[in-house]
Parts: sequence; C-alpha cells; structure tokens
Amino acid sequence: MNEPAKDTRPGAGAAAYVPRKITGPVLMGVVPGQPLAVAHRAAELAHSLNVKLICAYVDVTTYLAEEPDGRTEARPIDPDGVDDDIEGISAGIAERLQEALGGSGVPWSFVTLAGEPARALGRLAESTDASVIVVGTRERGFGARFEELLVGSVAVHLTHRQHRPVLVVPLAPQPKHRPKEGH
Repeated sequence: MNEPAKDTRPGAGAAAYVPRKITGPVLMGVVPGQPLAVAHRAAELAHSLNVKLICAYVDVTTYLAEEPDGRTEARPIDPDGVDDDIEGISAGIAERLQEALGGSGVPWSFVTLAGEPARALGRLAESTDASVIVVGTRERGFGARFEELLVGSVAVHLTHRQHRPVLVVPLAPQPKHRPKEGH
C-alpha cells in the first residue's frame, strides 16, 4: 500500500491566511506636556483605519482596589501625600487634546486610568479590543534617562505584557544650536 508523499514545505496543507478588517480603536497613552506629534500620528492612524481614537492618561499616584461589592476604585498610593490635583491635570490634558483633535474629524475620547502605565493601558486595550497602542518616546535628558532606568520604558513593558502591536512615535530631538557659517 503506497501512501501519497506528504508536502513538507512551510505552510503547505494549512489554510490560506485571510486578513481580517481592523475594527478596534487606536489607544494612545498620554502624559502631561507630551508633544502633539504623538496625538497627530495616533489620529492619522485612527483616520486611516476608520476607527475611533481613545486617549488615556495614567495617574501613577493611584492604584486600583477592588471593593467588597466587586467594583474597582482608584485610591491614592499615599493618602497623606500632597494632592497633585489629578482632576486639574486630566482636565488640562483633555483641553489640549480638544485643541489638537477637535476639528480633525476623528472621533476620540479621553479617559484617566490608575496604576502602573503599561498594565493600565494593557487592561484598557483588552477591554476595548484596541487594534494598536500608540505611545511616544520620552524627552531626552538626564531626568528622563534616570526615570527610565528606574521604571523602564512603557513601550517595552507593553510589548512584553500583551499581544497588540505597539507603535512608538519618536519625538524629534531638540535641535542643537549651531553657529552660523563664518561666525
């Protein structure tokens, strides 16, 4: 009894790949003072995919606690600490985004989350079935390098903690002052 030879080429015998339409929103991580280039790239991507844009700020001074009734609530890490006016920070970010995105034609929303940024963004991406997460790089400088050394990169943490693609928008380095020719 002769059996037909099996095709051992990669992909042989497997069903052909059929791409699916991307329908989940674009999720953008926002930080105070972030250059608008990140919001612009995220809006362009959402517009190109014909999906909504969700802008999320993560308050790292709070954490999520589960209440006995099952709901979750944001609580301050240090209840005796200085109140950083999180509502004011969130309102300022939302106002800046409104100025940048209000007339763009891209449907967008803003939400404030609690906890560690990569985990909070990952949870929101999961609950909204986001198609991609967009974050910006950090401004360069000693403070940013020191902070990254201590807490790591949100983009790197995101790529290791969930399955969605992460788009990192590079922020233009500050131009170095160059003397004019002949001076």
